[in-house]
Amino acid sequence: MERYGLKGEASGKKRVAVPYRGIRLLRNPMYTKGSAFTQEERLALGLGGLLPHGVTTLDQQARRVYASIQCKQDPLEKYIGLAGLQDRNEYLFYRVLIDHIQEFLPIIYTPTVGRACQEFSHIFRRSRGLWITPEHRGHVAEMLKNAPFEDVRLIVVTDNERILGLGDQGAGGMGIPIGKLALYTAAAGIPPWQTLPVSLDVGTDNLDLLEDEFYLGWRAPRLRGPEYDSLVDEFVQAVKTCFPKALLQWEDFKKFNAFRLLERYRKEITSFNDDIQGTSAVGVAALLAGARATGIPLRQHRILFLGAGAAGIGIARLIRGVLAQEGLEGEALTAATASLDVQGLLVEDDPALDPLQKPFAWPVALAERMGLGRGQKRDLLSVVRAFKPTMLIGTSGSPGAFTEAAIREMALHVERPLVLPMSNPTSKSEAKPKDILAWTEGRALVATGSPFEPVIVGGKEHRIGQSNNVFIFPGVGLGVLVSEAREVTDAMFMAAARQLAEEVLLEDLEGGSLFPCTGRIREVTTHVAAAVAREARDSGVAQHPLEDAALEQAIAEAMWNPNYLPADPAPLSGTEEDRLAPALV
Repeated sequence: MERYGLKGEASGKKRVAVPYRGIRLLRNPMYTKGSAFTQEERLALGLGGLLPHGVTTLDQQARRVYASIQCKQDPLEKYIGLAGLQDRNEYLFYRVLIDHIQEFLPIIYTPTVGRACQEFSHIFRRSRGLWITPEHRGHVAEMLKNAPFEDVRLIVVTDNERILGLGDQGAGGMGIPIGKLALYTAAAGIPPWQTLPVSLDVGTDNLDLLEDEFYLGWRAPRLRGPEYDSLVDEFVQAVKTCFPKALLQWEDFKKFNAFRLLERYRKEITSFNDDIQGTSAVGVAALLAGARATGIPLRQHRILFLGAGAAGIGIARLIRGVLAQEGLEGEALTAATASLDVQGLLVEDDPALDPLQKPFAWPVALAERMGLGRGQKRDLLSVVRAFKPTMLIGTSGSPGAFTEAAIREMALHVERPLVLPMSNPTSKSEAKPKDILAWTEGRALVATGSPFEPVIVGGKEHRIGQSNNVFIFPGVGLGVLVSEAREVTDAMFMAAARQLAEEVLLEDLEGGSLFPCTGRIREVTTHVAAAVAREARDSGVAQHPLEDAALEQAIAEAMWNPNYLPADPAPLSGTEEDRLAPALV
């Protein structure tokens, strides 16, 4: 599948045609090999005298760079160091990232990326991706034509309003699409020249940013209403025109816009929302793995959600679909889950319910039967006491929301309570794993949205699995691209969730983790991608359906690996020289 980029590296038979010479070649991050250029390549490519005499290998470069980054103590400085490496040499960056994915995942993404978003205008070094602002109205397609590469297959776009649990970060939100796409390449092998991060910088309501002299974003209150909608629509139409084969991922839009844009465009352009659908799949995977660990079928569990935003509603919606697949229906299905927001339990008699919450609100009769009728307390502790949940999931962004009293009450009724404080970054977690395990005498199964160190209870180590979307979205993206799916369906996320749950090994569960080790991320991603591509084929949305026998090979061929290839001079490029992706000869 040559359209996915460089192939055949392992065979040693492929070579890359280089359309640059001299210092311009050394400064092109997609073509440079730095000190790894051989003496013959240096002569052929006009590099004489521009490099020290010694020739190093990619592995040597990777070890050298890793040692340099290890000297940095501050995670943000490591983030800056890795970003600088990515700007200089994409191959070397991805080799280091893949070789140390477990260590650098918290740097490239949560929690450190949250801090990087907050400090974006202060640590800015070099622009990456595209910025669309209100001044580009009527010219968005022209802006997309300025993208670094022409054959874009994967776009992550944000309007920066709901960055992790940190809220409106304005231009700083661009750190999220950049980080997500780096993980797409590291985990799923999507070639970096086929990815594009985009910021719809429509202003910010964050006064601290607007008053900051160094703020780099569109310095105005956030655009809303019809003007916002028209700009988003122009962007979508421009993507369809400029990059007709691209998958579009909506990222970190606030709840109302997140659901609205997903529903409006999901059948018009191949797209999905990771905060809604990716988070829901990784959450459901944790519940399925938890059911395995407890030995109790999922349909017999009682599931309580704290947080009724995009993530919480997304998980609740997907888990209902899974429970329906497992035979629950009617009142039994309704009573299997309960949702709370900051005001308390969602019940149909609450006039403050928004339209997205209403499908997950309990009927008044059910609430009254549980002792949670109007006029009675509907806070977390009261609901735990009445509902007796076996699984508790937090997406509230409220640190400490899982109180000791609520967790202890839950543990009174459940032998192995499953507790998932999924909000991130770390500062927004509903509870710390060490506290949850202490309050439950080490009986709880815990997974978190951000990484935490293992916890020792009673001499036993509990590994804290991270409920990280990186286990889902790269596989979904790869499966969609390989199958050329016209649409990303909810059933594809169900398939991804079930596959991820199967990837949790017995040794993971015995160690207390509901997720695989992140060191297995490429292996896990290939299996998730296959499950997604099969579902796309079976549901009729795949434009390139593949039988199981051919699917594994197609996925392997689609995954780029950051290995240097022998370089040959090609005719010098013309005016579009900086948009050229590596080509094979």
